[in-house]
Amino acid sequence: MRYKAILLFGAPGSGKGTQGKIIGQIPGFFHSSTGDIFRSLDLRSEMGRVFWEYASRGELVPDEITIRVWRQYITGMEWVNQFHPDSEVIVLDGLPRNVNQARLLTSEIEVVKILYLRAEPNKMIERLRRRALKESRFDDANDAVIRKRMLTFERDTRPVLDYYPQDLVVRIDAMKSQIEVLTDILPELTPIKHEMDAAVEAADRAYEQAREAAAQNAVGKS
Repeated sequence: MRYKAILLFGAPGSGKGTQGKIIGQIPGFFHSSTGDIFRSLDLRSEMGRVFWEYASRGELVPDEITIRVWRQYITGMEWVNQFHPDSEVIVLDGLPRNVNQARLLTSEIEVVKILYLRAEPNKMIERLRRRALKESRFDDANDAVIRKRMLTFERDTRPVLDYYPQDLVVRIDAMKSQIEVLTDILPELTPIKHEMDAAVEAADRAYEQAREAAAQNAVGKS
C-alpha cells in the first residue's frame, strides 16, 4: 500500500517545521520532518557525516541517500507502533525536495494535499537567524549558507509544485502569526481526516462481516 501523504511545502524559514509539529499532535496525522531525521543521526556515522558535509554548505543531501534514510525511519516508526498507515496520514516536511525525489516516492506515497507556505524572503531569513540562535542550528548559522539554501529551494525544490496536479496545491500566507496560519490550514485537513476515518470504519465493518460469515459457516458445517 502507498502512504496517504500531505506535503508541507515552502522555503527555509516559511514555518513548515512549526506547523508540522502542531499538525502531528492531531489524531490521524503523523509528522515526518526529513531535517529532524538527518539531524538526529550520529555525526560519527557514515550517514551523519554525509549530512554534515552537504547541510553545512546549504546543499541537498543526494536523493538516494535521502530516500533510504527516510524509508528506514518510517519503517522503524511502524515497527515500534508510532505510525499507523491504515489510520494516519503522513505529513511530509522537507520531502520531496526535488522532482527526482518526487518520482522516487511515487510508488510509496499518495499525495492528497500540498500546503504551500509562502512568506517574504527577508521574513524567512530573519526567522532562520532567530532559529539558529535558539536551537543551535548550524545549517542556519551564517548568511552565506542561508542564501545558498534559498537559491537551492528556488532552483531545485520549487519545481516540485509543477510535478503534482495543481488542484492539490493550497497556498497559505505564512506571513501571518502561527495561530493564524494554523487556522488557515485546519479547514484543508478536515475533509482528509473524515475520508480516512470513513475508510477505517468501512474496513472494520468488512472485517466484522467476514468474521461473522466465517463463524456462521463453521456452525453450519458442524
